Amino acid sequence: MDREIAKRLRWVKLFEETDHAGLVCLKCGISRPTLRKWLKRYEALGIEGLEEQSRRPKTSPSKKLFAEQEVLILRLRRERSLGHRRLVSELKRNHDQAYSWATIHKVLQRNEVKLLGKRSIRKSVIRYSRAIPGERIQVDTCKIAPGYTNTQPLMIAHAGGCCDCILGARQRIH
Repeated sequence: MDREIAKRLRWVKLFEETDHAGLVCLKCGISRPTLRKWLKRYEALGIEGLEEQSRRPKTSPSKKLFAEQEVLILRLRRERSLGHRRLVSELKRNHDQAYSWATIHKVLQRNEVKLLGKRSIRKSVIRYSRAIPGERIQVDTCKIAPGYTNTQPLMIAHAGGCCDCILGARQRIH
């Protein structure tokens, strides 16, 4: 007899002797649902019921995609160069077919479709640079009350390398 089966049989016999589930669970270090599970199996099947049963599902989900859908996905990828995430929205919007992006990604991998190149979404940033510092100055202001603005402190760099600070002050707009 297997060690696991012997252990479970000991739980069942101890329960039959004491008829106290809390005591058995405390003594053996198991939970009440575990004890109930093995008691039901033992009462139904005897010692064979104490053997470990397969946890494999009795039925598996049906196939998600058929050949026609795979052909459609591959055609959209080839003709429009859509990635797996954009294919999801395209199929849902125009073809009334809802698949996860992971499913579409698996189809593309299974058919050995190469990855798309990375697309640049961000525009390049234009940086301020001048040959002579201070050649061009930008002043930032913000409204603090109707008719008034607050000019922020500015650092003005001269060609000689020294800096002057112009302090911001409330100024009345005329």
